[in-house]
Amino acid sequence: MTAGQIERQLPEHERGPLPARLMEAMVLVSLVVAVLSLFGLSWLAGEMKEGDTVRFDLAVRSWVHQFGSPAMTGAMTAISLLGYSILIAELVIAISIFLYLGWRHAAGWLAVSMAGALALDLTLKYAFHRPRPQPFFGAAPHSYSFPSGHALSSFCFYGVLAGLIVARTRSLALRVAVVVVAALLVISIGLSRIYLGVHYPSDVIAGYLAAAMWVASLLALDRWRVRRKKLKAP
Repeated sequence: MTAGQIERQLPEHERGPLPARLMEAMVLVSLVVAVLSLFGLSWLAGEMKEGDTVRFDLAVRSWVHQFGSPAMTGAMTAISLLGYSILIAELVIAISIFLYLGWRHAAGWLAVSMAGALALDLTLKYAFHRPRPQPFFGAAPHSYSFPSGHALSSFCFYGVLAGLIVARTRSLALRVAVVVVAALLVISIGLSRIYLGVHYPSDVIAGYLAAAMWVASLLALDRWRVRRKKLKAP
């Protein structure tokens, strides 16, 4: 990346508010996504509690497991680390870089999104108490299964990070590349948890829905805060 591709200066949404209509549209879209994700998560949780996801979970687990091989297992184990262990180091590095560049708003966004992701993951896990499936490879983690913390955390981190970089990037090609890489990482991490057998597929979907709800809610609150600040300004 060159200095011309990523601006060191603050982006427009940190320098000042966006046009009123655009902010209102962003708030509305964010609220719609948050509400739909909440309904989707609630429905999936109800189906899971009733045992109606069992056939789907077992079918997907069986289909994914047929691709098992030593090479694939090694690759999926490494990818899975990107959803938690390595992600923590990436989070510290990303926040440090943002603060160095003067992107305080971006650093705060990333920190709050990940703190909320952790709280949401723990709350949902202890609310539903879903036991882990029998893992295909390695030992099962000691935490509960629903939702997948790796799916939730990776969606929040890589999704928010991609959004923050895209908002500060001039190159269209670079914007597309960042979004594609982030999407592939999030999907791959979710698949790795299913492949390793430490999560049911419905756990991974629930993690994505919970993350979408949280990130969309944050975006709506942030745009509402900026809009309110603009109205109060002289």
